[in-house]
Amino acid sequence: MLFEVIKILTLTAVSFVVAIIWMPILLRLLIKYKMGKSIRDDGTTPIFSKLHAGKAGTPTMGGILVWATTAFLALFFYYAPLLLDWFGNWNFLTRSQTLLPLGTLVFSAIVGFIDDLFNVKRMGAKSGGLKMYDRLVLYTVIAIVGAWWFFYKLDWDLIHVPFFGDFNIGYWYIPLFIFIIVATAFSVNETDGLDGLAGGTLMTSFVAYGVIAYTQGKYDLAAFCGVIAGALLAFLWFNIFPAKFFMGDTGAMSLGVTLGVVAMLTNSVLLLPIIGIVFVIESATVLVQMLSKKIRGKKIFLSTPIHHHFEAKGWAEATIVMRFWVISALGATIGLIVSFIDKAF
Repeated sequence: MLFEVIKILTLTAVSFVVAIIWMPILLRLLIKYKMGKSIRDDGTTPIFSKLHAGKAGTPTMGGILVWATTAFLALFFYYAPLLLDWFGNWNFLTRSQTLLPLGTLVFSAIVGFIDDLFNVKRMGAKSGGLKMYDRLVLYTVIAIVGAWWFFYKLDWDLIHVPFFGDFNIGYWYIPLFIFIIVATAFSVNETDGLDGLAGGTLMTSFVAYGVIAYTQGKYDLAAFCGVIAGALLAFLWFNIFPAKFFMGDTGAMSLGVTLGVVAMLTNSVLLLPIIGIVFVIESATVLVQMLSKKIRGKKIFLSTPIHHHFEAKGWAEATIVMRFWVISALGATIGLIVSFIDKAF
């Protein structure tokens, strides 16, 4: 068990180092091929456009750093034992624990990359990338594949309710799985709006789920979460205000979907709204604002997601991000406390 702790922490550190080393190469490529963020200025989001006009042209697709590093290390330690047996101890790519989340991470990252490319090339919805409806359809397709894998391949229809136990819900597992993946992907995407905001809150969430996976004996899944967290830490090194590059949908979409999958794999999805409390708040404000405008014809917030509301009120960007990090850390801590108490009793 001690070796498993060493393995998880070592892989997390290695992920950070690898990501830090190749990040300048990625940044040069993004600049060379003019992969700069396009800030929508069509009159539909006047407050956002005004606040973020100065960020136009900043390289996007920085999320490549996270998922590519994770995929590289997973494949490296999987095939390295063919050259040296010693590397076999460090492999964390297994069919039962990490193959599905890794595949989900890479596939959804490719879809997100296409959306980012549309934004850079000023194609799609009013020259700003894919429409929200199109994104939701893509999230749903990915979620359906994941639900099929869980239900039919893994024969999984179990949901754990903290303090009450496990419940078999049969075919209801499929729509629940789809809802969780779509909701998480949407929420993380909405959170990705300020320098370091999505990266920091995602890192906190993956660390929390890594701990939960470890307590369940899912050491490879814990290592997978650790590798993502290490890469996210390296990403934050260059993404904190003022950001050298943005995460983009290739990062936010893939990591949101993967976080949902990890929550389902650990059968602790009911802890996700606590651990990912910032994501819940961000998406909730968007939905409340939309409903208010449709029903009352009035806005509740100056701009949504809510981090833009605080921006419009004059809060410094770094202040908003740091305070949301604190909330995220508190949510993750409470989620872990609930998980530990539930496990103890």
